[in-house]
Amino acid sequence: MTVARKRRISHAALLGHAAILVFGLVAPFVFPNYTFQIAMLWIMILFALTWDIMGGQMGYNSLGNILFFGAGMYISAVVQIGLVYDVAAYTSAFGGVKVDFTTAQYFTGIALGIVAAAIFCTLIAVIFGSMVFGLRGPYFAIGTLGVALAAGELVGGWDYVGGGGGISMPVYPGEPESRSLFFYSLCFVSAITTFGFLKWLYSGRFQTTINAIRDDEEKAEAMGIRTTRYKVVAWSIAAFFLGISGAIFGNMAGFIEPLEVAFPTVTFGIFMVVMSLLGGKGTLWGPVLGATLFHVIKEVTWTYLLGWQWVALGAIIIVNVVFFQQGILGWAQDKWPEFFGIVVDDKLSAKGAAAREAAE
Repeated sequence: MTVARKRRISHAALLGHAAILVFGLVAPFVFPNYTFQIAMLWIMILFALTWDIMGGQMGYNSLGNILFFGAGMYISAVVQIGLVYDVAAYTSAFGGVKVDFTTAQYFTGIALGIVAAAIFCTLIAVIFGSMVFGLRGPYFAIGTLGVALAAGELVGGWDYVGGGGGISMPVYPGEPESRSLFFYSLCFVSAITTFGFLKWLYSGRFQTTINAIRDDEEKAEAMGIRTTRYKVVAWSIAAFFLGISGAIFGNMAGFIEPLEVAFPTVTFGIFMVVMSLLGGKGTLWGPVLGATLFHVIKEVTWTYLLGWQWVALGAIIIVNVVFFQQGILGWAQDKWPEFFGIVVDDKLSAKGAAAREAAE
């Protein structure tokens, strides 16, 4: 690759980083009526990035990552409420008890809740990872899905955290405008932090190792790679950031219900997979692109095609699977490899073209 081409690629990446930062900083002021929707965009980007750690980079298609999102939500709620009031008494009253959180109590609680969600979700990933990583292929996908579904049902029957009736989160001590900006900032910072951390992580040996597991796990083990350790670490990283997003979303929603809010396997759980596939799994920018396009289309169809939104989203999935199996970014890399710094051997490409002509 020539120096000039490397510079063009680095300049394009730098421009992309700058565009995201500028948009993230000015969006709530330029589009104040869509602050919540744009905040959800950052959560969707975080979803896609964290799913791609396992599904794209390592080849382990997890359908249970929503487990950490919901767990982070409930862990944060227990920490925030437990600092001021007895959690069991708070939930058993089902709205009959009003607890006034001071400004200091609220912000201390949410800070500790986010930290606790990240830490405990990581521990959950380590514990369950040692169990489910004995499975491979579709068995792993089904096993993780079963864990997520079971978690929602178990929490729904746990009276300590409100059971199926849910649990109300502490009320933000401020005006609605400041509340919107506060949670928007948390969503934006969490997504940017996830992206920055993964960019750093993928620049070293870690990406090469998990890609080797994806390509041929048996050969990777024969080379001395401790595959189970890397799989648990990768899932734990995803759990860490998903726990943070769950804690933020639970407070932003204001109310936690086990099946529709905390563990929405058939919506958010599937969206994670679709967004990564749409943009191009196994890449850093693919999940970002896929999440952005998917979220915009989802919001438009939910607004203007109400009643047909699931048909529209299903059509997107079909088109993606049939025509763009590598995702949009993968398709673009095949079509314009030089732009992405991919060197194509002229002799091999000529042979490929001749073979295609002979087949036709």
